Amino acid sequence: MYATVVLNLPPIQGTFDYHIPDANLNRVTIGSLVTVPFGNRTVQGIVINTPSSPAVEDTKPIDSLLDPDPVLTTHQIDLALWMAQEYRSAPSECLALMLPPGVRQRADYLYHLLDSTVDAKSATESRLISLLVKRGDLRGRQISRALPHQNWKRAANSLIRRHALERQPVLDAPKVGPKRVRNARLIIPPHELQKNPPSFGRPGTKAWERRAKIVEMLIKEGEPINISWLYAETAGTRADLRFLEEREVIALSEAEVWRDPIEEIDFVPTQAPPLTKDQLRVWSQLQAPLEGASIGEPSPPFVLHGVTGSGKTEIYMRAVEATIRRGRSAILLVPEIALTPQTIRRFLARFPGQLGLSHSQLSPGERYDTWRRCRAGKINLMIGPRSALFLPLDKIGLIILDESHDDSYKESERSPRYQTRDVAIQYSSLLDAMCILGSATPDVVTMHRAAGETYQHLEMPHRILGHVERVKTQSQRLGVKAKYVARDGEASEIELPPVRVVDMRHELRAGNRSLFSRPLLSALTETLEHQEQAILYLNRRGSSTYVFCRDCGWVAKCPRCDNPLVFHHNADRLMCHHCGYQTGSRHDCPECGGNRVRYFGAGTKRIVNDIQEKFPSARILRWDRDATRRKGAHDVLLANFAAHKADVLVGTQMISKGLDIPLVTLVGVISADVGLNLPDYRASERVFQILTQVAGRAGRGLLGGRVIIQTYQPDHYVIKAASKHDYAGFYQDEILFRKELKYPPYSRLARLIWSAPSREAARAMTERMAKTLRRRIQRMDTQAELIGPAPCFIERIRGNYRWQIVIRATIPANILPDELAEGWQVDIDPVSLL
Repeated sequence: MYATVVLNLPPIQGTFDYHIPDANLNRVTIGSLVTVPFGNRTVQGIVINTPSSPAVEDTKPIDSLLDPDPVLTTHQIDLALWMAQEYRSAPSECLALMLPPGVRQRADYLYHLLDSTVDAKSATESRLISLLVKRGDLRGRQISRALPHQNWKRAANSLIRRHALERQPVLDAPKVGPKRVRNARLIIPPHELQKNPPSFGRPGTKAWERRAKIVEMLIKEGEPINISWLYAETAGTRADLRFLEEREVIALSEAEVWRDPIEEIDFVPTQAPPLTKDQLRVWSQLQAPLEGASIGEPSPPFVLHGVTGSGKTEIYMRAVEATIRRGRSAILLVPEIALTPQTIRRFLARFPGQLGLSHSQLSPGERYDTWRRCRAGKINLMIGPRSALFLPLDKIGLIILDESHDDSYKESERSPRYQTRDVAIQYSSLLDAMCILGSATPDVVTMHRAAGETYQHLEMPHRILGHVERVKTQSQRLGVKAKYVARDGEASEIELPPVRVVDMRHELRAGNRSLFSRPLLSALTETLEHQEQAILYLNRRGSSTYVFCRDCGWVAKCPRCDNPLVFHHNADRLMCHHCGYQTGSRHDCPECGGNRVRYFGAGTKRIVNDIQEKFPSARILRWDRDATRRKGAHDVLLANFAAHKADVLVGTQMISKGLDIPLVTLVGVISADVGLNLPDYRASERVFQILTQVAGRAGRGLLGGRVIIQTYQPDHYVIKAASKHDYAGFYQDEILFRKELKYPPYSRLARLIWSAPSREAARAMTERMAKTLRRRIQRMDTQAELIGPAPCFIERIRGNYRWQIVIRATIPANILPDELAEGWQVDIDPVSLL
């Protein structure tokens, strides 16, 4: 028998056939994780096929089977191969998304310097020698990171031929495995122990007391106990356990345990509430396709377009319940880790004991065990950000993307640069599953497909709070009069919060140079006086946007990125938000020597400080990436704000995503113009989505709410539409703009970026590629256009200059050459051109 294997060597694009040794003849199958010989190395790979005959005449044998069970399903393999084709990435990179952390073993070479005094024949050889002298033996991947965009491998081969350097093939060891704990259990029945107590040593000693407590605890519990718990409860020691084991009173053993990140989350079980008319209408349109999907009937993707607070989550729950009832599993994706604690509690209350959670802030062990539980069929519902889509759930029947418009669903940093929405739709098609895309502000491309009947459009235009009795009970408990009105007999409903647009130009003319307009300060005062809560949104971190000299115009920039440095007040440092570079603050200009250096703009820290000055008794929380880097920080911060341990929440984009805090009656947008005029075709769409989502955080409780948007462009169509919660109006304006300029959905884009240490090298490489692409377009006789080559909006990052080419075509991936030089960054369907 033979096996077609994808190697875990990202530069290697193809597949390779091996024969299966007799020892593993009935064990190696599609999806198996194996090691195979490749050249003079042993590498890890995944079996994607078992052909009856190999593609080559002479095959090598598979070395070993690393896991007795397949690590991937056939549907996962099919999806990975589709992604590799769709996003022009190596199959190994796509398959790696589906492996648990710590299991993937990458093949590499370890380089050891034999002669540090050898004469270097090139600058690259000199740099390589210096690097190895400084840091010792290094793997190839480490050298690539230390010497980017340099042909160090040619230099290494030259040094090897001159016996100054040697290399050895290595394979990474697995970094994680099942967790095992040691347990102790009684092997003498308790009634016999009472009749004939064993000897615990010399009576009256501390050792005797400890051992007696150990036996007493084991009798009380009646089952094996983790020895760490025994130590903690009895002060016992390893020697005490050995003493009791030697006298055959107890037995010590090992047991495998699951690392479950939601094991200790508290929740209160709930029942499904009655549905509103909107929800009933939507649910009636989903029931038949759900039933059909369970017997293999294809279903189109559904766009669940519901305003903030319209009850989309209840529809998700009904769909999940129906899916599980039919013996299939479900995946619920959220755009940010920040949303997972709130979402997990809601779904735990309805589906206790059936959930799994996966995201990047969990430990490798927790993620590994979640993967294993999925593979074993022990999880019916998986919740998490985009990576949760690739877990090996059994019999997937439903995939839901909440806040499906969010850019977090696009992987833009590393290959494969996939769009989760499109991957989820393709996966659901392979699985005969249903896919639901939920959002209050669907992206323009998705909405265009829904309007054209490629997707099914479902609408929920009314905001609801909950059951009438629940609203009444809350109102009595809090001593407030609810602003919600009964509708449909069971549910309470309220209009979306009114939005006031404040023209900051008028504020300047009136002499107000503060970051806060007079209407916003007045509203904040009223909110705090009534002991209610407010959210203030700002699309920046730090304390100041940039630092500049008023005499000569000098701007403090990152020496590696040419990007303005941001001032962080608490650390008294200037920081680059792209590469992490830091330097001390300064008040003199290095260019002209003047002392008129000013800190201009505003960040979350400065907003917090200004509010604290104006409202000394206000309790303020800050929520941005700087404040939530530690594991669990999102959950703690959200829990404190929901418990009214803070009055004002100041944050960046994370606060726009799905937060549901009943006492928030005011939302203020400090500057709605940020990002509105960027040279990116999605700039207007992105601002509209954020403003609408942020506005939706207000008025989700008994007291209703209001929104104040501060702007210098009150007549812009985005600001006007957002102030009226008018998605349809925004969509009509935006789709005309896209059609005129042939941007998505009227075309698709591919973005190619080349980085180099010099601007000239980056420009030259992209110009050569542009000539190649123009020749291909002419030869293929297809409708396609090139934009560029041109410098990226942020031209320099981490010391490298970035130039780009944008292809605009029906299928832009077809325009790309079959072979691209290593170093090209390819992004199909980019969400940003900056």
